[in-house]
Amino acid sequence: MNMPQAKEPNMPTTRSSVLAALGAGAGVSLSGCATVMGAGREADADVIEVSAPLGSQAGRLRFGGLDLPCMLGRTGIRLDKHEGDGGTPAGLYPLLEVRYRPDVFAAPPPTGLPCFRTDPMDGWCDDPGDLAYNKLVRLPYTSDCENMWRKDDHLYDVLAVIGYNCAPVIPGAGSAIFLHIARQDGDRLLPTTGCVSLAQAHVLAVLARCAPATRIRIRLA
Repeated sequence: MNMPQAKEPNMPTTRSSVLAALGAGAGVSLSGCATVMGAGREADADVIEVSAPLGSQAGRLRFGGLDLPCMLGRTGIRLDKHEGDGGTPAGLYPLLEVRYRPDVFAAPPPTGLPCFRTDPMDGWCDDPGDLAYNKLVRLPYTSDCENMWRKDDHLYDVLAVIGYNCAPVIPGAGSAIFLHIARQDGDRLLPTTGCVSLAQAHVLAVLARCAPATRIRIRLA
């Protein structure tokens, strides 16, 4: 596969608690690419189903014959997602692309999604007051952002960018929502800060079954 390098616009990934910049209680209701998806119209075969009970950090991911344990944000699935709340946004979203570290994977992971190499200078802006909010940026960057080339763990060694809050980008509605590798304590999967996470082998198995039209539906069980 011919692998283009990362480009700055049109993607999501990092989250810091910046609600103070917007004022207390400045949560923004769920929005994003789901509003243009035509929820319910996609064939089940093209939809990754993620579900969990209200408030639960642990869920199930079902797709392409797989039935896998997954982890959600520390506050579970949220219908009213906003920056810094630790929740995973409910809704139906596209998978925009896959990103992987070329120092970890010698070749791109098999997938039908667009695939890009992560660069050590890639970041993701999570400052609601910045024009690049919820977009890929180049480091160093003047506003608050997340480093995509993580140095202390392997969570972003391979990931899929979930198209949440991207069309249009609404300041404060949440940023950097990915399908990525889970943090673990031994064999136990740990919650995320708002993403969907799986064991690495499971992430790769899901991506291998993805086609360009694949969507992800996140819902309360």
